[in-house]
Amino acid sequence: MSHYFLNDQNLAHEDYQIRFTLFEKEWTLYSDNGIFSKRELDKGTRYLLESVALRPLGKNILDIGCGAGAIGLLLAALDSSRILTLSDVNTRALACAKRNAEHLGVSSRCTIVESDAFSAITAHFDTIVSNPPIRAGKKVTYKIYEDALEHLNPEGTLYLVIRKEQGAYSALRYLNTLYKGGAEIIFRKKGYCIIAASKVRSLNEQQSSNV
Repeated sequence: MSHYFLNDQNLAHEDYQIRFTLFEKEWTLYSDNGIFSKRELDKGTRYLLESVALRPLGKNILDIGCGAGAIGLLLAALDSSRILTLSDVNTRALACAKRNAEHLGVSSRCTIVESDAFSAITAHFDTIVSNPPIRAGKKVTYKIYEDALEHLNPEGTLYLVIRKEQGAYSALRYLNTLYKGGAEIIFRKKGYCIIAASKVRSLNEQQSSNV
């Protein structure tokens, strides 16, 4: 069986256009068979963008498991100061991400990398975002959360979208054992949870705890 987190060279190609409105703007992305949410913008991706995209995310951002690039490329399109790295193990998804980067005019600020999770990632980032491949199993996704910590800058944050029925609260508990700054749900809607996990506590939090 073909999965979006695997490469299936036998799968026939088909050109899809994903059209949606976000932040009062019309967007179009290109997709293909064998890619996550190939026909429409996934609800979790939408909620992650709605709750995170306009936050101060720093300059260097990683979208891990980027698929066709909806999260990372829109983060780049919405703020010209951001430098994005988008990675995925699925080469078909990466081809779409490159096409979408050109279509959105953000190619000069986006590096698109073939990587099995963090296997080909060496840099560090102010922010890491992901709609993780839950169907790949906890062994895969929890390793992503662990490795993300090692690839965040000192005050960096990991943002995730996970459905409640797919283990959002157990993931939250696990993240709180890893991230010294703590993990919390910053947005909930229709069973989806947006989680922020901070590498360290903010300076304001540290100062208030010393009062």
